[in-house]
Amino acid sequence: MKTDIKQKLNRENLGKEVKLPVKVVQFGEGNFLRAFVDYAFQVLNKKVDFNAGIAVVQPLENGLVHMLNDQDGLYTLFLNGIKKGEQIQEIEVIKNIVKGINPYTEFDQFLALAKEEELEFIISNTTEAGIEFIDSDTMDMTPPKAFPARLAVLLYERFRYFNGDNAKGLTIIPCELINHNADTLKAILLQYANLWNLEEGFKNWLENACTFHNTLVDRIVPGYPRNEIEEYNSKIDYEDNLIVTAEPFFLWVIEGDDKLKAKLPFDKTNLDVKIVSDMQPYRTRKVRILNGAHTALVPFSILYGNETVKQSVDNEFTGDFVNKVIFDEINPTLDMDESELQQFAEEVLDRFRNPFIKHQLSDIALNSISKFKVRVLPSLLKYVELNQKLPVYLTFSLACTIRFYQGEWNGKALPIKDNQEIVDAFKEAWSSNDAEKVTKEILANTEFWDQDLNQVKGLTEAVILGLNEIEANGIEKGFENFKRQF
Repeated sequence: MKTDIKQKLNRENLGKEVKLPVKVVQFGEGNFLRAFVDYAFQVLNKKVDFNAGIAVVQPLENGLVHMLNDQDGLYTLFLNGIKKGEQIQEIEVIKNIVKGINPYTEFDQFLALAKEEELEFIISNTTEAGIEFIDSDTMDMTPPKAFPARLAVLLYERFRYFNGDNAKGLTIIPCELINHNADTLKAILLQYANLWNLEEGFKNWLENACTFHNTLVDRIVPGYPRNEIEEYNSKIDYEDNLIVTAEPFFLWVIEGDDKLKAKLPFDKTNLDVKIVSDMQPYRTRKVRILNGAHTALVPFSILYGNETVKQSVDNEFTGDFVNKVIFDEINPTLDMDESELQQFAEEVLDRFRNPFIKHQLSDIALNSISKFKVRVLPSLLKYVELNQKLPVYLTFSLACTIRFYQGEWNGKALPIKDNQEIVDAFKEAWSSNDAEKVTKEILANTEFWDQDLNQVKGLTEAVILGLNEIEANGIEKGFENFKRQF
């Protein structure tokens, strides 16, 4: 029963004593890891009695572990979103973090983690910039600056403490959003081993006793609901300063073999964790469908008059456009199981409709040219290769992107956020105000596209047509005319 004065969230008040051994050392205490990895291990604990406690290492000097420790590692996760068209909200207290360590003030405690008998896994998410090599880092720094240097110190301590026992090697699963994240991390660890003149036995232990697994992670985590905190507080009977919100969608693709599947029995849970020999098809699927649909949609939808992703998919005209982009023009270019692609695409649209996430189109517009090159252009070119014709919707999206970079629409400035060189190139191209000249100049810019897109049969003429229709008739009527003449 709720009272006016809420109890503090801790294990005594919640009746949840710590009994879990440390099986996971996690570098990072931010919203994503708490709503994704810690949640995943909690599901394992509940479903298969995995009995895994997590020790969290704070990656930055000013972090949150003091707040975690103040709540005995407990916090509330709210999963808010749409599943198969129905709005849902699930509430769960995450309770598998057994300690938080700040290596800047508790370096001895950090090193002591290396001696944990039951330790099996290293998890990290230190942002894309975190996996770096800093050649000024030394072994006697407390701690070294770079995350890989700290991990190297921890692993070397474990190697020495257990006398190089291969059975004490660790499974290392980084979650930073870079491709080949584990391969990159391993290479940097070996760099430090060489820089610090560590013995060959340690390098062999790294190579043979430890395993490194590339990953793809996918879940939108808005984090602490600052603007709606009173509403969230009204749903719990205790005081929680670390509430975290996330969408229900969950995908974790990990490169590994049957040994990893046995170590991490996610197949006995309902979580979508795929342990596969090659994660690249899943990465391609995400980049082309989710990110590609975002990028193809944004300039088109902003010019139409929408402000958020949800508005865009809910609107009859722009919603139909994004559906056709995904199902008719992107999915058929991907070499994966058709039913898997269909299911993933439907989940993407549910995520786009999530009423709890106000995803501003202007935010996604950042660096639209480089995003178009990586996320959309491969689908457009593959469609041409497979069908010997241009994709109508993706081609019009390219025309909208070029028009967007003109900088103004209906007397209002457009939210262009890009490198100054790209902004300047468009400004110069648009100074002629001639759709044909602009198109040919922009499509020929190999720094944008790594190729001259004027060489794609019919693309130049189609983009010119699209630009002229947009200027004369606006987005909706202009697109209808474009389709008829295409």
